[in-house]
Amino acid sequence: MQLAVWTYEGPPHVGAMRVATGMQGLHYVLHAPQGDTYADLLFTMIERRDRRPPVTYTTFQARDLGGDTAELFKAAVREAHDRFRPQAMIVGASCTAELIQDDPGGLARALHLPVPVVPLELPSYSKKENWGASETFYQLVRTLAGPQAPPPGTPRTPGAAPSCNILGPTALGFRHRDDVREIAGLLGRMGIAVKVVAPMGATPADLTRLGEADFNVVLYPEIAGQAAGWLARSFGQKATKTIPIGTTATRAFVQEVAALAGIDPAPVLAAEESRAAWYARSVDSTYLTGKRVFVFGDATHAVAAARVAAEEMGFRVVGLGTYSREFARELREAAARYEVEPLVTEDYLAVEAAIGAAQPELILGTQMERHIAKRLGIPCAVISAPVHVQDHPARYSPQMGFEGANVLFDTWVHPLMMGLEEHLLGMFREDFEFHAEAAPSHLGGGAAAPAAVAEAPAGPADWTAEAEQELRKIPFFVRGKARRNTERFAAERGLASITLETLYDAKAHFSR
Repeated sequence: MQLAVWTYEGPPHVGAMRVATGMQGLHYVLHAPQGDTYADLLFTMIERRDRRPPVTYTTFQARDLGGDTAELFKAAVREAHDRFRPQAMIVGASCTAELIQDDPGGLARALHLPVPVVPLELPSYSKKENWGASETFYQLVRTLAGPQAPPPGTPRTPGAAPSCNILGPTALGFRHRDDVREIAGLLGRMGIAVKVVAPMGATPADLTRLGEADFNVVLYPEIAGQAAGWLARSFGQKATKTIPIGTTATRAFVQEVAALAGIDPAPVLAAEESRAAWYARSVDSTYLTGKRVFVFGDATHAVAAARVAAEEMGFRVVGLGTYSREFARELREAAARYEVEPLVTEDYLAVEAAIGAAQPELILGTQMERHIAKRLGIPCAVISAPVHVQDHPARYSPQMGFEGANVLFDTWVHPLMMGLEEHLLGMFREDFEFHAEAAPSHLGGGAAAPAAVAEAPAGPADWTAEAEQELRKIPFFVRGKARRNTERFAAERGLASITLETLYDAKAHFSR
């Protein structure tokens, strides 16, 4: 175990909470001390939900450890059932309660409640949040859909119209709400009925109907991959492999779904197109070509973002990583395509060090990479959980589908374009009207000038002040490249310091 001030994922019981909170008619009884109730804030404050998660905590205290904590848990389960009357319940222990080994599953079974009770074994000291969500969804599907499974070898009966389930979205997921709306609309335009969306929005009764669909659309493999595998073995349902993030992947997704449904994808492909595809090809976007980008996030979003950056926007991927250790193989395969070293870590300091070494011009990451980008002065866009409140927008803002491709283009390109504005401010910093000692122009010539603001020195010590000042006049979006080239030029010639003349010589050298 490593003590840190930041973690990309919470403990596995938070993943179980994400499943329970996304569903309806399901209640989670969590054996936990008072302090573990903090997780409610993730949903009410960060995701801005209008109600608390459907979770009952036993909230035992230190003095309870000398008594019967098992009886305390049984009373909490009984009271939660009587109060909320759920269709099904899940029970488990938080990382702290796991240490006292009260066996929540066995205790709940002893109550003989009239609803299904699914025990969760979530090892808090070896697994993390996404694994906990995956395991919870898998256990729910296996318990509730299992009794409906046909005998092995039973052929599927084709329906009158093709149908599917959408699997993977949860509460607190990165744009899951909007992704489901976008993909469900796309499937509807293809003439495919969506039987069940789960976990988010589903009831335990809905999970019993999962086997009725012809196939499954897996949007988030970290959450739904395990359950989709069980459904394939039990019901003979195939599942999609393509994640529809970006224009190219969305078109491939349409073709894959059409093959599973036995329909012609041509009408939808002819009618659907993202504006981002044209914007990325337009002359106004040519200055983006070759921009160095570092990508980090959960495996699904990181791998997809790297593909979109390289193949659809013309960026150069200089770093690719994930905190999803269960999907390290997929990440390494993607990194090999871009000839970069894969980074699989949960240590944000290792991520920051890798970003510093790669010297990207754009970072695509999580909320932590946003903080890292601010410290390093690099543009950043958030592409993956964990995120803060600003990345749970009230507006419609999907990441998937054709509209999602438009959102990606805007979200990624705008931070780079803001560099133009910053460059203009820097260019005119010493102008007689705009220098630090100048009075605000709207106050008239006689107004007192505000106090000058001291600017912290930038760059390494071997740059002279004159050279640093000239470097700041270079546009923001190519300044990093100019610095790298100049330092390389100086190192190759054994120069101890970089002067204004060195900067100009390096510019001439690399312009040839």
